Amino acid sequence: MTTDINDRVLLDIEGGVATLTLNRPTALNALDTKLAEALSAGLSRCEEDDAIRAVVLRGAGDNFMAGGDIKMFSALLNEPSGARRSYFERLIHQVHESIIIMRRMPKPVIASVRGAAAGFGVSLVLASDLAIAADDAVFTLAYCHIGVSPDGGSTFHLAHAVGIKKAMEIALLGDRYSATDAESLGLINRAVTSSNLEDETAKLANRLAAGPTAAYGRTKQLLNASLNTSLESQLQAEAERFAASATTADFAEGITAFLGKRKPEFTGR
Repeated sequence: MTTDINDRVLLDIEGGVATLTLNRPTALNALDTKLAEALSAGLSRCEEDDAIRAVVLRGAGDNFMAGGDIKMFSALLNEPSGARRSYFERLIHQVHESIIIMRRMPKPVIASVRGAAAGFGVSLVLASDLAIAADDAVFTLAYCHIGVSPDGGSTFHLAHAVGIKKAMEIALLGDRYSATDAESLGLINRAVTSSNLEDETAKLANRLAAGPTAAYGRTKQLLNASLNTSLESQLQAEAERFAASATTADFAEGITAFLGKRKPEFTGR
């Protein structure tokens, strides 16, 4: 079942997997106001729909997302600086809603990347729980090339993913990185051939959708919290969420299946 959030984002739901497709292929899926609105709306729907157990984020056509819409930015150059500043603050707060939803939702989010991933496209990859990319993918933070600092949580996620020195290099120089480089750096989980990207993405998404999604949600909370907490707080959170997981039907199924030497059939409950 495919639904247009608006003409900028398509939502397809099949077998517990929701695929959100950024749909501006002639503009390399560049971010404009309508796409920002549609992306947060699509992610909200994925978060709220209990039938959705995993989410895939991809771009239409041959590219993932080439960052912000430069033509839209250009149209604002004649605006007074105060008006321009207000516009971009509102836009970026709207864009950041998507990042917050991706990190908050208990379901795993997979970025499936081919072609260009630039600017906010890289931010989306970094905010995803897992990322898989075709060998033709190219990653560049790129903000420095238009004289702005990054957004989309990339300054947070990048530093944690690659370390502060490498994050400085990636952000300040704006160089391009291949899928193989991105895998080595920890920006993505794996690089695959372009012809295998869809199959490998589906395989990963279906595996996650068939898993103990309630436990996945608690695992996401723990790993995200670990980026900004003390060991003692993390240990307490682990105890609470393990105990909560142990009350679920998935826990009982996992134990029973293990003892019965069979594959568990999780329901997310």
